[in-house]
Amino acid sequence: MKYIVVTGGVVSGLGKGVTISSMGRMLQGCGLRVTSIKIDPYLNVDAGTMSPFEHGECFVLNDGGETDLDLGNYERFLSISLTSDHNITTGKIYRKVISKERRGDYLGKTVQVVPHITDEIQRWIEEVAHIPVDDQGNRHWEAHALGEDGPRKTPKTNGPSGSSGGEDDQHKVADVCLIEVGGTVGDIESSVFLEALRQFQFRVGPSNFCLTFVSLVPIMGEEQKTKPTQHGVRDLRSLGLSPTVIFCRCKEVLEEGTKSKIASFCHVDGPECVLSVHDVSNVYHVPLLLVEQKLHRILADKLHLGSIAELEGRLDLTMNGLEETANMWNLIEGVGANENVLAVLDRGLHEFDALSGLSRSMVDWARMAFKLDGFQEEVKIVIVGKYTGLQDSYLSVIKSLKHASMAVEHKLELIWVEAAHLDKQFDDENGGEKEYNEAWEKMKSADGVVVPGGFGTRGFNGKVEAAKYCRESKIPYLGICLGFQAMVVEYSRNILNWEDANSTEFVEDTKNPVVIFMPEIDKDVMGGTMRLGSRNTAFTHPEHEDGSASITKIMYCNADVVSERHRHRYEVNPEKVDTIHDAGLKFVGRDETGTRMEVAELPRSQHPYYVGCQYHPEFKSRPLNPSPPFHGLLLAACGMLDDYVAGLKK
Repeated sequence: MKYIVVTGGVVSGLGKGVTISSMGRMLQGCGLRVTSIKIDPYLNVDAGTMSPFEHGECFVLNDGGETDLDLGNYERFLSISLTSDHNITTGKIYRKVISKERRGDYLGKTVQVVPHITDEIQRWIEEVAHIPVDDQGNRHWEAHALGEDGPRKTPKTNGPSGSSGGEDDQHKVADVCLIEVGGTVGDIESSVFLEALRQFQFRVGPSNFCLTFVSLVPIMGEEQKTKPTQHGVRDLRSLGLSPTVIFCRCKEVLEEGTKSKIASFCHVDGPECVLSVHDVSNVYHVPLLLVEQKLHRILADKLHLGSIAELEGRLDLTMNGLEETANMWNLIEGVGANENVLAVLDRGLHEFDALSGLSRSMVDWARMAFKLDGFQEEVKIVIVGKYTGLQDSYLSVIKSLKHASMAVEHKLELIWVEAAHLDKQFDDENGGEKEYNEAWEKMKSADGVVVPGGFGTRGFNGKVEAAKYCRESKIPYLGICLGFQAMVVEYSRNILNWEDANSTEFVEDTKNPVVIFMPEIDKDVMGGTMRLGSRNTAFTHPEHEDGSASITKIMYCNADVVSERHRHRYEVNPEKVDTIHDAGLKFVGRDETGTRMEVAELPRSQHPYYVGCQYHPEFKSRPLNPSPPFHGLLLAACGMLDDYVAGLKK
């Protein structure tokens, strides 16, 4: 196993997650199998109880792990399915060590940060790195669930991806493990992890360990400043860690003089080990940017990954090898694709698997990145949310919309609406007439509307109003989790005339509780007690009374059962289901028992696209394989859904 560690300096939020994901995508293009670990130094066991305003989105994994949003970046870029074990926190490590101490596992010794905490971190990394993560079809993720004893051991394969281990591709161990250390070098809370990694480099050997560093190169006047990077690397080296590669985030392409200066003062092999990660037109260009600067050659040399000629043959960016292609992309010069590039990109999806959305070919990836730059027509999508002050709170929703917009070849314009501003009471009680009017003007400009999940009373009535407006105005609508529940409440109030219909989350004693607390959920303990992780949904009502097929089922390629990820405590009241269903809001998808509602929709004879789902489809969306509910929304918003459905019938 080879380990590549990414640390950061100067400030947080520089894009370590995108950098490590892009590096992994490049290595996949070289024919290597990749896995990824995120280290979060906070004391929380996981991200499940953290406010979206503080930490951004809580990303949910197949096994129900509530994790940092960077694991979403890894899964989307690399088409892998991670486990909760792949997100290491200080809380998890200390809980594990203290549990061992209470059992007497340390044989009466004094338990200390060094060696006990640092040893546990290293053991955790090594064991998790050997969990197979390839996302092809249904993965048996349950076999690697994390208990209080930490990650379970997984049998090793006979060799790297090119060797014959006699195993199914899904169950092969990765060749390279990417490790991102959250925060910045010098933070008190991350010091124990950096010490563990200092020891780890000797534990696995220099040919199996590569440290990289992401830093900021600000521009003052017209000069690119190197001092922040110099100080960051100095702090890192004082801890016993020296980077092999330095990624420099800058608004502009890094100048050769800047590279040489950083290389000279930061103890790397040369300017070629200082990479420019400047602003590009879209994030999918970053893997190509790293290839152009020959990062794969640096890593192949450091980690003994194999012959460079073989790796570059797998990259397959041009019929004549990589040397010609390095000048073809022109990304380092900041210009778009030229005719030669576009000719290469027209060669076809020769490695694309439509079922899994997985393609290892960098040609396919490059085609996607350059096509995205060329879209001319726009589609306006409104997101009605509670946490619009921090867009990272809805990162997976944003990415899913972008994936779907790429599939329909439209430029995506996102319009943000604070849910509370749509509520008439906000105008009356808070004097927010201006905000109220502006919010509704935005709604009226929408081609489609997404109402994502959330918790708490604030803004719920605004989400209900959004559902009502879209239903009556026939605006394409997708409700997720709480947005799905808002659909049910709105329909009950305005079609069934249950004026007091509500969720018991907001009004416990309502006479018409159409959404209720799930009986098996713990009301007292908050962390990790929701209905979490990947669960099956069966399309139990695939046809409507008018003879039309369920549009949601159609978007899932007419699958009878689909698996999606969940995160909720409340559900549609089973006692109200038949009445609501018979009134016209069709519960077409249900859990395997048939008692828990998962998907609701209006027939297409009544509405072009009015869909809600209790699960979170955004967590499984991929750039080359958009989430079906989001894809359907964008098709409807662009007026393309009818043609798409007709094409499927052919």
